Amino acid sequence: MFCIPWSSILAFIAYLSWMKSAFSPVPWCLNTNVYEVNLRQYTSEGTLEAFRLHLPRLADMGVGVLWFMPLTPISKKNRKGSMGSYYACSSYTTVNPEYGTMEAFREVVLEAHVLGMKVIIDWVANHTGCDHHWTIEHPEFYKKDENGNFFDAHGWDDVIDLDYANPDLRKAMIQCMRQWIVETGIDGFRCDMAMLTPVDFWLEARQALEQDRHLFWLAELDPLDNPEYMQVFDAAYTWRWMNAATSFRKEGSRQIHHLRYVLGQYSDVLPSTACPAWFTSNHDENSWNGTEYEKYGEMAIPLAVFSATYKGISLIYSGQEIPNRKRLQFFDRDPLDWAKAPALHAFYRSLLNLRKNHAAFTTASAASNLVQLRNSVDHHVLSFKRQHDDSTAIVIINFSEYPLHNLEVDLDGAGGTFVEHFTSLAHECNGGSHHVHLQPWGYQIWLQ
Repeated sequence: MFCIPWSSILAFIAYLSWMKSAFSPVPWCLNTNVYEVNLRQYTSEGTLEAFRLHLPRLADMGVGVLWFMPLTPISKKNRKGSMGSYYACSSYTTVNPEYGTMEAFREVVLEAHVLGMKVIIDWVANHTGCDHHWTIEHPEFYKKDENGNFFDAHGWDDVIDLDYANPDLRKAMIQCMRQWIVETGIDGFRCDMAMLTPVDFWLEARQALEQDRHLFWLAELDPLDNPEYMQVFDAAYTWRWMNAATSFRKEGSRQIHHLRYVLGQYSDVLPSTACPAWFTSNHDENSWNGTEYEKYGEMAIPLAVFSATYKGISLIYSGQEIPNRKRLQFFDRDPLDWAKAPALHAFYRSLLNLRKNHAAFTTASAASNLVQLRNSVDHHVLSFKRQHDDSTAIVIINFSEYPLHNLEVDLDGAGGTFVEHFTSLAHECNGGSHHVHLQPWGYQIWLQ
């Protein structure tokens, strides 16, 4: 019996979905990165004004896009902890007074733009908090159980689900999104649990809002599980990669073949212009599953190198540059400690600015021109090449605790003089194979 591989089926579905899309990604998203701002925990004040002082530092670090967790006020009914969840809003159109004012946010957006950064906000379309003003003004906007009560279908007891079968809800939601675009000048949206909201709503919303501005759309979903959503979104999470990397480290970091297989799945399914978003931490992972050092140990840094150099974009969470080694409270105040200069600032600055400025990473064609390179220790080492015209980048990462001497890497025809990014050491290559030494969990980036 003839069987079609599941990855091929997913690829075909994604291809058909993408072909029906009239959207193109904003050009700057192809070589950017996204920095998640947990405003409540960012400073001891937890305000927009206090965060604003960090903007020059973040711009110097090479941050491309600031993603603010929801800025909206939080419901009091069924509130968790002393401050509640960001993701249980009581209004879509105002700023939580604990953070500041809409004018203060406009000023942050303006200054970020002056410093060369974009700004997106978290949009929670699937549900609201339990005392959102729509529960009084528009109860028909919500799903109801057999007893006529509002409810949430996913076990979250501080939120209630919206009903996208109601066309008036859709219009109201799009108008709320438009208000933020018009009033604050934001550059796009990170859409929370996007797969819980019907894909046809996101199509409707993007079609309507693109008439105002060309925006960046980041989905909290994995395209391997929800390929049809990539007809709308420019970038999406890589949960399957994150889970594979977590399991790999937990099981002793023995064989990376499954990691390479998962990367191949993303290449098969994603359209060439779409950006997988690679990450080692975010607000959920940090608070509920542990910091990147709890999950990955010494593997955290080489994973950061991978995230910044592979096809797609990297997501960075507040405080990873410190580096923050504590789980932040989710429903209560638990500020980051900025008493000392962030120890990893220079590391991230080096990576993020390389990603933005080197032609092998910055061109649209290079986004699809990624070649896995064979190496002599392929159960420990991931090696790949990015190339555009005369610009080439070769990335070699040791995902093991072992020092590797005389590692042989097949350069797939790349010859000439390469300069290693972190050490400035030159490598003369003839286009065949080349030998290199890697420290445990070591990495090198050769540039031409």
